Amino acid sequence: MFIVGLTGSIGMGKTTIAQMFQKLGVPIWNADETVHKLYETGPAVEQISAVFDDVLTPDGRINRQKLAEQVLNDSSKLKKLQSIVHPMVAVNRLQFIDKASNNNVPYIVLDIPLLFETNSQKTMDKVIVVSCRPEIQKQRVLTRENMSEEKFEQILANQIPNETKVKQADFVIETSGSLADSERQVFELNQKLLELCKKPKND
Repeated sequence: MFIVGLTGSIGMGKTTIAQMFQKLGVPIWNADETVHKLYETGPAVEQISAVFDDVLTPDGRINRQKLAEQVLNDSSKLKKLQSIVHPMVAVNRLQFIDKASNNNVPYIVLDIPLLFETNSQKTMDKVIVVSCRPEIQKQRVLTRENMSEEKFEQILANQIPNETKVKQADFVIETSGSLADSERQVFELNQKLLELCKKPKND
């Protein structure tokens, strides 16, 4: 089974591309969704609330916005949060991979926003980077709730530049055009990956 990493900077359209692969029957594991579930209940909630002040909602979940405000400009706090969450996310990812492997699927896609930032590309058979023009990226991001230009710039500062990711990618999906164009690229790439899966990995 091939393990394909899917990544891209904020606003590039990665989530939409992941959904397109899912429609083609490809199993998708989403890092962000996994983190959000961890923030709902269980050990992660207990550990995070013990370290970070005033991040619990009235019903005992992690308030992601308040947590983000504390870690966005503080690298030491961000590292502390990552030391709590990343091991739990890794366990969930391995469980997903094991399940997919047992189901004999040709390949899976792991949707990981910080793939290169966490050096996870080394564990992938292939890497897809979703990219678009900078002005389109900014336009998309600034339409999001609770987003500002300052926050957008801070997020970009914590991510590896798009140009660097594109250079390290095995495949690039360009989303500056229409949804139909993105769907065409995903369909064609799915065909390529299915062909690659038939060959030995060291070919």
